[in-house]
This record gives sequence, structure tokens and C-alpha cells, in this order.
Amino acid sequence: MTDRRIENININAEHAIIKPSDLKALFPLTEQIITTVKLGQETVKNILHKDDNRLLVVVGPCSIHNMESAKEYAQKLKVLADELSDTLYLVMRVYFEKPRTTVGWQGFLNDPYLDDSCAIEEGLKLARELLCYVAEIGLPAAGEALDLVTPQYIQDLFSWTAIGARTTESQSHRNMASGLSSVVGFKNGTKGSIDIAINARESVAAPHNFVSIDPEGNVAVVKTNGNPNSHIILRGGLEPNFSSKHVEEYSEELRKAGLEPRIMIDCSHANSGKNAKNQKIVLDDIAQQIKDGETSIMGLMLESNLNFGKQKIPADLSKLEYGVSITDECIGWEETEQVLRKFREEIKNS
Repeated sequence: MTDRRIENININAEHAIIKPSDLKALFPLTEQIITTVKLGQETVKNILHKDDNRLLVVVGPCSIHNMESAKEYAQKLKVLADELSDTLYLVMRVYFEKPRTTVGWQGFLNDPYLDDSCAIEEGLKLARELLCYVAEIGLPAAGEALDLVTPQYIQDLFSWTAIGARTTESQSHRNMASGLSSVVGFKNGTKGSIDIAINARESVAAPHNFVSIDPEGNVAVVKTNGNPNSHIILRGGLEPNFSSKHVEEYSEELRKAGLEPRIMIDCSHANSGKNAKNQKIVLDDIAQQIKDGETSIMGLMLESNLNFGKQKIPADLSKLEYGVSITDECIGWEETEQVLRKFREEIKNS
């Protein structure tokens, strides 16, 4: 019995939602979907461990907010991925959850209709539908694991996973990441601290036990084997941290911790000053480092959408610009093609 004199004082409602197993039954996996995800997971692991000489490129919208534009973007990216596949392995950024420093739109899973209706069950259904579509056309997907429960609903469809700057230090997220099937990238802290990402890599490799839910929605103790497939992501902090000096310094710190120096560089966020046009400056710097013989860089992240820029969510949703980010500023599709083709030409013989 709940006694409202002492419990749930600040709770005004509780609504049961669909079980993970029932959601998966609504969107059954085809052999093509399984092949895409499995190949994606294996390829990213091979890149991580240097058994594949290509560079991992996580590219796509800062956040998903529209099914139609996301599918159109996926179609275009699949063509580009095939074109550049001799040198680059492109994985689509399909981010459904957005961490917030204070408040704001928390992402497609939480508010798919952009109206504060909190239709989370609909968000989960739409998210799984989109991930199945992306995998069905043969394109691997990348996501950020933010909520501790929703991975039971959609995590099986990701080939690469990020733990964000605000959650890398969280023991709960490290526990969760230790059980994920994909490679996991840990971002440095929002102030630039790399120590928390290094500590996270050490933690996630070990077995953990934690409370979550099982596929039937029952509260359960989850026991993990530990995840040996992880790397750090440089996203900048109080200042950018993508330079060769930073990469060399952090590589040495990783070696001292007994970890293989495998580093992804985020061209956006603090490394670009949240100015999408500056992403190509970071990309050019990465290309030069690779040409100069830097081997610690295993991948990069690029925020890109159908159209350049960003927009606020208007009260009248009919005024939303199609294919324009509603979170961080992104480069448009034409520039995406241009910068990645140029990048591939610069590094393909390195």
C-alpha cells in the first residue's frame, strides 16, 4: 500500500506502457535487419581493434524529430556509404533521446509529437519502426543510451552506442554499457575532463549487476559479462580538444591506464563551438593527423541533416522547416557529401 502522506508526494500519475517483448512483436526482425545489425556490430569491433583499416564515421542529425525526413536522410546516406566504403564505414546517427543541462525538449522517445504530450509509448513504437527501416535498407545505426530502461525496447537495433558527456561518470550508465552488445564510446565531460571517460572504459570492461527490467517488463537483476569493446570520444569542453597535441596526450594517458588508445573525435559540440560550419575545420585537422601517421584515431562524428541550420520548435508545428535540426545546428546534405568525399580522398592512401 502507498501512503500518500510520505510516498509519491511529487508524483501526479503513473501509466503502464507496452512491454519490450510486445513492442518487438509489433516490428518483427527480418533476416535483412539481423544481417545489417550483426554486420554493423562486427565491423565496428574490427575497426576498433584494427582488424579493419577503415575509419568509423558516425554521421547524421543531432536528433531525430520527423520520420519522413529521417527516412529520406537514411536513403541518401546509404548511397554515400556504399560510395565511400573502401575507406570509410558510415553509420547513421539515430539519436532519440536528448540530455539537457536544465530543461528543454528531451527527444523523440519522450515527446514524438513535439507538443509536451509525453507520448512515450508512441515514441518507442516510432523509434523501433525507424530503426527497422534503416536496417532494412542495409544501413547500420548509432544511438546514445541515455535512459536506463528504454534499451530493452530498441538497443538490439544499434551497431554502435554512445554514452554522453553528462552520463559518462554515472555508475548506472557504466553498468548498463557493460551489458551492451555493441561497441560503446564514452565522451569526455562537459568541462573537458578526460579522466571520467578513461575510468568509464575500465569500469565497463568488468562484470556488473544492476536492477532493470526484463523483456517481459518485470523488474529484474541484470548480470553482465562486461564489455571489452569501448573507446573514448573527444567532444571538447571549455575549449576544443581535437588537435594532435590533445590526441597524443590522451593516447599516453590511456596507455598508462593499460588501455589501447582508441579515440573518436566529435567534429561538433564544443569542438566546433556549436557552429556547424566549423565542423569541416575539425575534419581537415583529423585528415592531417591521419596523414601524419596518427594511429589512435579510429573514428569521427559529424552532425548533418537534409538542410543546414537549426530551428526552435514553433507553437504552430506546420511552420517547422523540413529537414532542419530542432537541437544543435547541422550542416546540410550537399556539404555532407562534399566534406566526406574530400576527407576520403585525403586519407585513403594513409
